[in-house]
Amino acid sequence: MSNIHIEVETGYLPEQSQPEQNRFAFRYTVTIHNQGSESAQLLSRYWRITDAEDQVREVRGAGVVGEQPTIEPGSFYRYTSGAVLHTFAGTMEGSYQMRTADGTEYETTIPTFALVEPNALH
Repeated sequence: MSNIHIEVETGYLPEQSQPEQNRFAFRYTVTIHNQGSESAQLLSRYWRITDAEDQVREVRGAGVVGEQPTIEPGSFYRYTSGAVLHTFAGTMEGSYQMRTADGTEYETTIPTFALVEPNALH
C-alpha cells in the first residue's frame, strides 16, 4: 500500500490551441504528497492519454519534467506539464514508479482526470 497521495489540477491553453486544426492544448499540475514515514523518489512515469474518439496514446519516461525528485515524509512535490489532444476533450491516467530509501520499488497510481476545452460544455 502506497502512502503517496496525488492531486491534479488541469487547464485549457487557448493561446496554444488551434481548434480549427484539431489541436487542443492543456496543462496539468500534479501535486505528489508523501504521507508515509520514509522518503520516496520518483523514478519514472507512465501515462495513458485517451481522446474523445477513444484514440489512446501511451507515454513512458524517466522522471517528470526532467527531474527524479525525492519527496521527504510529510512533504510534497509539484510540477506542471502539458498535453495536446486532437479532440476537445479527453482523459489521462497512469502511474509513477517510486523507490524508498532502502531501495524498495513500487508503483503508485495516478487517478484518471479529464482534459476538457471549456466551450465544449456549453
